[in-house]
Amino acid sequence: MTDYRIVNRANWDERAPAHAASPDYALEAFAADPAFLSRDVRFDLPRLGDVRGLRGVHLQCHIGTDTISLSRLGARMTGLDFSPASVAEARTLAAKLGDPTEFVEADVYSAADVLPEGSFDLVFTGIGALCWLPSVDRWAAVVARLLRPGGRLFIREGHPVLWSIDDARDDGDDLVIRHPYFETADPLVYVEGGTYVETDAVFAENETHSWNHGLGEIVTALLAHGLRLTMLVEHDSAPWEGLPGRMVRGDDLEWRLPEGRARVPLTYTLQAVKMGG
Repeated sequence: MTDYRIVNRANWDERAPAHAASPDYALEAFAADPAFLSRDVRFDLPRLGDVRGLRGVHLQCHIGTDTISLSRLGARMTGLDFSPASVAEARTLAAKLGDPTEFVEADVYSAADVLPEGSFDLVFTGIGALCWLPSVDRWAAVVARLLRPGGRLFIREGHPVLWSIDDARDDGDDLVIRHPYFETADPLVYVEGGTYVETDAVFAENETHSWNHGLGEIVTALLAHGLRLTMLVEHDSAPWEGLPGRMVRGDDLEWRLPEGRARVPLTYTLQAVKMGG
C-alpha cells in the first residue's frame, strides 16, 4: 500500500511556496502590522481566551501563520509539521518578523517523541488538519501525551458533515452526501489540481489521501485518553469556500451557504482539558 505520508507530503511541499506567496495567507500584512493576526485565530478569539504566558504547540502548523498569531497573543509557541517545505516557509516568516516561535519538522504521530512530553499548556490544531490522519484515536493519544495535567486542547476544524458532502455536484438547493462520515480503514484518494488559496501556480503533485472522522469519534477518542470536553460549538461558516460556487463570503471573510444556512454545520470549535490538574 502506498504510504499516505509520502503522497501527501509531496502535495504539501509543492504548495507551500504558493501558499506563502498568496494574498490569502496575508504575509505582507503580518510584516506591516505587528498586531496582525491570522483570520482563523481572529475568528476564535472570544473562545480562545487569554493565552499570555502559556507554552503551546500547534500541530500540523503548515506555514505557521496561526502559530505566529498565537505567539503575538503572548503564548510561547512551537509549530510542528511533516512538510519540510512548509516548515521552511514558517521559519522564514518567523525570522522576517523577529518572532521567537520554533518550528519542528516531524509527523504529527511522532510529536510526543520529538517534543517534551507533558509540558504544554495548550495544544492547538487548526482548519483542515485531522482529515490527513488515518486514526483520530492515535492523534488524541499524542495530544494527551503532550499536555500537562490541566492543559487544554483547542481545535477549530472542518465539520465531518461538510467533508461528507459532494462538493463537485450542483443539485440546486440540495446538498448530497457522497463521502463517508465515519473514519474508514481505506483512505479517500483524490487527484485534483489547484489549491484552496488564490494563486497562479500550476502543480504536478495532485494526489492526496484523506479520511473523515465523525464528531462522536473525535470526542470519544479524547475522552478515552483522559481529556474532559469543555466546549463544542458548531458554526454555519468556514474560512474557505468548502462548496465551490455555492457559498457567499461575508464581511467577516467567512463563507456560508446563501440560503438556509442553518441546514448544516460547516466547522466546529472544540476545547478539552487533560484531567489530573
